[in-house]
Amino acid sequence: MLKGVVVGILLGVLLAVASIYFYFTTGQAPVATNAPEMPLERKFTAAALHAYLEQQPHPNPQVASDEPNFLAGAKVYKEQCAVCHGLPGEPKTMIADGMFPKPPQLFRGVGVTDDEPWETYVKVESGIRMTGMPGFKEHLSDRQMWQVSVLLKHADGLPPTVKDFLTGETPAPATPTPTASAAPQAGAAKK
Repeated sequence: MLKGVVVGILLGVLLAVASIYFYFTTGQAPVATNAPEMPLERKFTAAALHAYLEQQPHPNPQVASDEPNFLAGAKVYKEQCAVCHGLPGEPKTMIADGMFPKPPQLFRGVGVTDDEPWETYVKVESGIRMTGMPGFKEHLSDRQMWQVSVLLKHADGLPPTVKDFLTGETPAPATPTPTASAAPQAGAAKK
């Protein structure tokens, strides 16, 4: 009797694995961005992301939540993020509209103001697989990633100068933005 149960469980597992393999290798799985979602796709990816984020450190922002950092973050955001995540008052870009899953428009509705800066920082630094969200660790400095993170945390209450910059009503901030290779130096004066 026990032998029959074990054989039945093994056959069930093998059938499930074979079915999944067949689903993916015969072109049944949706791969086009305009195809319907796979069964449970959103649920499993959200669960994986949530579990990953909970394992990460939860540091406090490494930059102040002030206008100079918001402006520096806005400059990086416009250059690197806006093509997918949008700008205040602007329609969704063709790139964002053609992605799956659709990238959140971070200046509409809640955006990520309900996320803590460390969470946004981890997403910016590492990216998110199967979403089109790239990781910027190799291209932005820690300071730049924190500046974008605090900007987005406060997206619903930014100073008018930052909003004006994001909407294109004022030119880019005069302060240079450090690159990933030019890490902030200890004791450097704040700009």
